[in-house]
Formats: sequence, structure tokens, C-alpha cells
Amino acid sequence: MGSRLETDLIGSLEIAGDVYWGVYTERARRNFDFGFAKVHPDLIAALAMVKKACCLANYELGFLEEKKAKAILTACDEVIEGRLQDQFPLDALQGGAGTSTNMNINEVIANRAIEILGGQKGDYYLVHPLHDVNLHQSTNDTYPTAIKVACIFKLRALSETIARLQGAFQRKEKEFAGIVKIGRTELQEAVPITLGAEFAAFAEAIARDRWRTFKCEERLRVVNLGGTAVGTGLTAPREYIFLVIERLREITGLGLCRGENLPGETANADPFVEVSGIMKAHASNLIKICNDLRLLNLLGEIKLPALQSGSSIMPGKVNPALCEAGIQIGLKVMANDFLITEAASRSTLQINEFLPLLAHALLESMDLLLNFDRVLTEYVKGIKADAKKCKEYVDKSLTIVTALLPVIGYKQAEALVKEFLESGETDFRAFLKKRLGEELVEEVLSPYKLTALGYRR
Repeated sequence: MGSRLETDLIGSLEIAGDVYWGVYTERARRNFDFGFAKVHPDLIAALAMVKKACCLANYELGFLEEKKAKAILTACDEVIEGRLQDQFPLDALQGGAGTSTNMNINEVIANRAIEILGGQKGDYYLVHPLHDVNLHQSTNDTYPTAIKVACIFKLRALSETIARLQGAFQRKEKEFAGIVKIGRTELQEAVPITLGAEFAAFAEAIARDRWRTFKCEERLRVVNLGGTAVGTGLTAPREYIFLVIERLREITGLGLCRGENLPGETANADPFVEVSGIMKAHASNLIKICNDLRLLNLLGEIKLPALQSGSSIMPGKVNPALCEAGIQIGLKVMANDFLITEAASRSTLQINEFLPLLAHALLESMDLLLNFDRVLTEYVKGIKADAKKCKEYVDKSLTIVTALLPVIGYKQAEALVKEFLESGETDFRAFLKKRLGEELVEEVLSPYKLTALGYRR
């Protein structure tokens, strides 16, 4: 395809003839070649939705002629569908508050529209990246709006996936409802509980995550599109500012609205910090649950699904590898939350220069949680209980006498423990049955009694 020469403020630059990006993207590609991940494809698609909305508003108001507008809209749709993904080569870590990514999509859409109109890439008199595709826009209103659009779509998918994980734990709650086991605090034996109640606690934590994830979409619905550079709407017609948000709402199907204080929406990124906090809360619960599953598996009370051999030197060893992966994912999400918080806090005056890092970290966290939750849901379905092992721990534990306190009192319970320790017997449950009667002991230690809220006199 040869090459083409494009010129900007800095000078002229040769660009490969077969690529859709232009001089601005080419400079950014060379400037920010850090070997980091590329700009998230969901952010690219969301930005194309924003560009489509802007094009529609400009066309309806007479700022773009029909032929040019239709070509731009077609190019936007192709980007949204992911058909030009290889034309977005930029590193996610870039200076300029996202300007490089904004110009990348402006140039790709312009050159694709030029092709649609029968021209050659670089014939910007047909469709110009700035004069046409970026008309009445700034990076500072399109880029943060696109981040919010991408995150809302991701949050909806994550909320549904969390709901399925909650259901998986709830089904195990019912399956294990009749299995009495020893509860543990401080990694020591505590009072009896049921295995079902233990899994119910997992389900409840995940249920809170589901609700928080579903609700925090509201924090992202207010956007600053139309505010241009600093939120004042400078260079954008008033009628465009009111219309463009309507078109974006129609294109995305999301309940978006324009911020009442556009300078404030442009200058501050705190809604992203709030959403990241919700992701961190979910990560925290996943870490706790994964570690608990490892411990229960170690104790033999449950059997985790065997996914792969666990050792290159010890034959037959199977590790709780998925739980370990989940803990690491949770830690990564927590680390991303720190980056998001730092990036948002370092905004200066009317702009947040560090949105590229913030956007990548937040979308990465959502991806990690979404993908892990899907895998964990299937994993939980395969967990088996060892009722015999649970009973073995219960029968030997001195703490089961605690359940009898409302019946026999603390002093008598203490005396029974002392007598048992001096007797040399090993089955405390059998010992209690001999002293207090089998019917009483079995009733007090029944799954129903142990999971009822309080006791009936």
C-alpha cells in the first residue's frame, strides 16, 4: 500500500498507506510505546457511540451535510461492532487526558468515511477528523462520557453475573442445610452451626455485592457531553448541547442525563472512585469466600472440584488453585482501586489529566470480576459436602456444650466438661447423651435448633 504524508503542527510524518489512523495517532503510537495494554476495546466502542451521537446532532442541526454525515455514521457503526479494532494501536497509558485516543478514533472514523465516499485515506477535504468528526466536541467532554458509557454496560453484565453466583451459593445452602458442623472463630473451634448456614453467609455477602453493583450505575449516568473543553460549552451551539445528550441516550439505551454543573462534571472524577469502591467491596468478599473454601477443604468438611494436578513433584496432589486465583484477582482489583483513587485526586483545576489510567484500571477490574464470577459460579456447583467428617468434628468438640447452656446452665456445663476430660473418653456427644439423655442432646444439636434465631423457653 506504500505510505502517505500527513502534516500537523509539529511537521510532516510518513504513515503506512493501509492504516486508518493519521498523523496524530502515529505520533502518539511512537510517543507512548510502553509495552502496556492497549486502550480497552469497550472504551473504543463507547467513544464511537459518543461520536455517532455528536454526528447525528450536528446533522439534524444543519452543521453536517447528509452525504458526509451518513458516511461518518456508517464508520461509527463499524467501530462499535469491533470491525476496525486493529486500527486502535495506542497504549492505554498516555498523556494528554485521553486526547490521543480521541484523535485516534476521529482519524479512523474520518478515513473510513472517506473510503465510503469513494476517496483515498488522507483525503481530509472529504471528511476531516477535527472539522467534521470532532465537530463541537473536546476530548474533555467526549472521553469521560465514553468511560461512563463503557462502565455502565460492564456494570450491568457484572450485576447479572453476581446474581448467578449468589444463586449457586443459595442452592448449596439448601443442599447442606441438614449438615451440622463446628463453627470456628479465631481459627479455633466455636459453637455448632450448619454447613448450609455457612454457605448462606457466602450467599448473603454476594447478594449485597449484587445490589451495590446494580445501584452504582446511577453514579455514572450524569455526563458532561456538550461541555467541550472546561464545561462551559465554548464553541458548541446551545441547541447542539441540548440535543446531543438525547441522541446519545437513544443510541446507548442508557438513562443518561447532562450534568447541571458541567464545569464540575468536567473537573471532578469522584464518581469513578465511588464505583471503584463497590468493585473493591466485591473483591474483598471474594477473597474472604475463596479463603474460607480453602480452609473448609483443608478440614475435609467440603470437597472442592479437582481442576488440575497440583504439583510437578508430588503425584496425586490437587490444589485449590481456582480459589488462589480468586484471591489474586481480588488483590489486583484492590490495587486498581488505589490507582483510580490516586488518578482522580490528582485532577488539576478544570481537567483530570490521568483519566487514561483511571479508565483502564476501572474497566480492567470489572473484566476481572466478571470473568472470575462466571468461573466461580460453575465451580461452586461442583462443591461436595462430607457430612461424616463434619459429624466427626462435632462429636469430639467440647464447644457443643454451649448449645445446652439455656437448659443446664453454665456451672453444670463446666462440670460436664471437666468430668469428660478426666474420663479419658473421646466422643463428647456420646458422653453428653449418657449424662443428659439422647433425646435432649439430639434436639438441642439439631439443624433446626442451631439455625433458629435464639431459643424458645
